[in-house]
Amino acid sequence: MKFSALGDQAIIVTFGEEIKMGIYEKVQRLFKALQQHPFAGMIECVPSFTSLAVYYNVYEVWKGNERSERSHDYVRQYIKELCDSYKEEVKQDVKHISIPVCYGGEYGPDLEEVAHYHGLQVEDVIRIHSETTYFVYMLGFTPGFPYLGGLSKELETPRKEKPRLQISPGSVGIGGNQTGIYPLETPGGWNIIGRTPITLFNPKEEMPTYIQSGMYLRFIPITKEEYVSLEGAKEWM
Repeated sequence: MKFSALGDQAIIVTFGEEIKMGIYEKVQRLFKALQQHPFAGMIECVPSFTSLAVYYNVYEVWKGNERSERSHDYVRQYIKELCDSYKEEVKQDVKHISIPVCYGGEYGPDLEEVAHYHGLQVEDVIRIHSETTYFVYMLGFTPGFPYLGGLSKELETPRKEKPRLQISPGSVGIGGNQTGIYPLETPGGWNIIGRTPITLFNPKEEMPTYIQSGMYLRFIPITKEEYVSLEGAKEWM
């Protein structure tokens, strides 16, 4: 466990450098512990693949700090002691979801390029990408963007040298050893191999993000006709 300052009002707790389940579970354990036992002045915690960012109000931490330590030192020591004393198991409801994807063509302009890079047929890329069960490690970059673990090494592809200025909502991409879905129209440098018609982010909904961290996800290939009939749907299957 490593601590580093994130400005003067936050601290990052890092548990490793690899994207793997054991590290994810440590991050989630501390996340849950701080939710249940927040220190005075804590604002929020933001989990990622390998670390947890803990934001706090410096004055409130100092005011509630009986040790008269610097806020950063107090928060670091509080987290260390909480990790040592917190014994509750982290249990999450396991949820599996399926995401329909129309691969290639206008929806996946980089599919053939990815296939050529790996010496595969387009059909092989679709098969390999859609037969895998992915784990949603975190949301980030833009609201609702799921970072998925589990991409086959056969499909690991470098990001594009020149990012696109505009990527359509629902675009499914590959960037390095990860795959993900762009929920909003944004710039991006991942290789776009398909698109889902499902709406992944709607700020007007009580739960604005369709995909949540901790879920398991499969991609289901669909035709262009099926895409058109499903476009804008809030959920599928």
